[in-house]
Amino acid sequence: MRLTEELKKSLTLHVDYTNMTDKYLGDKGISQKEIESHKKTAKEAHAYVAQNRGKDELFMGWTELPYNQDEIVNDIIQTAKNVRKKFEYFVVLGIGGSALGPIMAFNALCHLHYNDLPRSKRKGPKFYVEDNVDPVRMKELLDVIDVKKTCFNVISKSGATSETMTQYLIIADLLKAAGENVKDHVIFTTDAKRGNLVKISAELGGVKSYVLTDGVGGRFSQLSPVGLLPAAVLGIDIKLLLKGAAHMDKLCKSADLKKNPALICALLQFIGMKNGKNIGVLMPYSDNLKYVSDWYAQLWAESLGKNVTLSGKPCNVGQTPVKALGVTDQHSQVQLYTEGPYDKIVTFLSVERYKEPFPIPHGCEDIPDVSFLGGHTMEELIQAENKATAYALTKAGRQNYTITLPEVNEFTLGQLLFLFELQTAYAGAMLNIDTFNQPGVEAGKKATFALLGKPGYAEQKKELDNAASDAEYIV
Repeated sequence: MRLTEELKKSLTLHVDYTNMTDKYLGDKGISQKEIESHKKTAKEAHAYVAQNRGKDELFMGWTELPYNQDEIVNDIIQTAKNVRKKFEYFVVLGIGGSALGPIMAFNALCHLHYNDLPRSKRKGPKFYVEDNVDPVRMKELLDVIDVKKTCFNVISKSGATSETMTQYLIIADLLKAAGENVKDHVIFTTDAKRGNLVKISAELGGVKSYVLTDGVGGRFSQLSPVGLLPAAVLGIDIKLLLKGAAHMDKLCKSADLKKNPALICALLQFIGMKNGKNIGVLMPYSDNLKYVSDWYAQLWAESLGKNVTLSGKPCNVGQTPVKALGVTDQHSQVQLYTEGPYDKIVTFLSVERYKEPFPIPHGCEDIPDVSFLGGHTMEELIQAENKATAYALTKAGRQNYTITLPEVNEFTLGQLLFLFELQTAYAGAMLNIDTFNQPGVEAGKKATFALLGKPGYAEQKKELDNAASDAEYIV
């Protein structure tokens, strides 16, 4: 795709937050006065993010990913070509952002039944992401792939992620048993110099590897080699993806709430949290965007769910992300959103032009409940249901706003991802928390190490064993 300025303009995302305001919601909405009262907070948040861009020590290296990867991207594209020629399967071994990002991009930009297509209609090998250690899942993956014909992308910055390294140990053992050289079947995405995968690479004679830099946390890593390599293997235009992110970044340079879509989204959510809107629903009206909700849920929850401010003051802040899918969840969750507690903000992801409008034939002319559909398209139907749901929520006094993608492609997806990343960074600054750490996650990891007898965790193992033996309320 050749991106002219005119084309960029026509493919630019836009945010409509009318249904968040008192204009349509009355006293259930946010007034312009309330927005004005928080302008200083928004400007300070914008300034904080702008001033700390690219600082690895603050985990803000992700802000520069659209600009500083030209050489890496070209290398990834060449590696992806080699993988497509050599292998029939490509499997990502990772967890958290290392898995959710690749799954999301795969679902958004590839055929929804990609793995079921014949090879002649696929741009690359069959694709799988193993993001759990359920033993049944691992066994059944091995039922559908041939390890001799598979490339495994092992993603772990430390090389100490228990889940990912468990998967690696199993795969390496199977490759050796099959008489294969492990080095020929793996690509590592890890730290540049430290960590276990660096050591393993040296032992194997030098594995093809990509670097996840210090300033890029897992949930912000989709636009790094973590997400770019799997995307390139699938034939996704990763340069266009990065151009989309850069385009959104440019739009968000301004501290003016009317010009910066990520800043206004962050402020709306911040005001909502202050007013008891503790649940944020992301509801795409596109099956291609379904897993954006999963990716976003980690980004939002892990970034904002904190119990202390930057100054160490107790706070217990955050908003619970909930994923929904239009039209599917109109027939399940929307009942709660329309008539349940006033504790939610619903964000719709809408699409102006679907890849396939798909006409609805005429028929059943003697049944008015059915015949009225004839002559329309499925695109018209899903868009009408999207508008109708927003209307119903608004009539019921429920806050909602809409982010619209002109169409779903690499350029618009890149914009959307960067919008959400910036929105998260702004919201964290407004809440005065460390947006980029995850101590709650680390506590669970350490407890797992203790339970499995990792050296150095004996005292915690004893504590956990005592807690188990003291359990009283078991039915």
